[in-house]
Amino acid sequence: MALPTTYTQASNLLGEFFNKIRDAQAPDKFVQQQLVDFGYKSKNHRAFIPLLKALGFITVDGVPTQRYHDYRNHALSKRVMGEALKTAYSDIFLIKAHPTVADRSLIEGKFKSYHNASDVVAGLMAKTFYALLDLADLTEDKTSPSGIITPKAVASESDDDEQNGINKLATVGLHYNIQIHLPATKDVEVYNAIFKSLKEHLLE
Repeated sequence: MALPTTYTQASNLLGEFFNKIRDAQAPDKFVQQQLVDFGYKSKNHRAFIPLLKALGFITVDGVPTQRYHDYRNHALSKRVMGEALKTAYSDIFLIKAHPTVADRSLIEGKFKSYHNASDVVAGLMAKTFYALLDLADLTEDKTSPSGIITPKAVASESDDDEQNGINKLATVGLHYNIQIHLPATKDVEVYNAIFKSLKEHLLE
């Protein structure tokens, strides 16, 4: 479970800031000078760096992670941000899988109780979260990874072609990539039940 303490009073600039991250070359280390180079010179902008750390975009030493590099791909950036939010703010998603502005008071209350924060700070934390949420895609990606052969990839327009397709499948083989999203819980019995079900339905 997680709920970061980081927030910014300049949340209205986060969209612009992450656009700069996406469009600029990744630095060897993301330090305060990088903010200045981007045009963010106010002390209120310094909170962007711990926010990047909380989201897993950079390490504690400021080195860009794979998530940072993946975000620079315009086709993936919204999904990458979605995964970053689900990880960094997992406690929020335990109570609302798809938070909306209608849930603001609930989310502010969560920040307030979790961090024993004041109303003002809890409001800034929630405002930061919602600014990031505007940059994210929370939907699950159900497309097949590139390079993986699926039945549709070799299906044909006639029965004869379909049989030929099956023969081809038998030759090359099918490869499935199964991703399991485990819930954030400390109850080991939940994990035991999940893996037992996997064993019964997939391995036997």
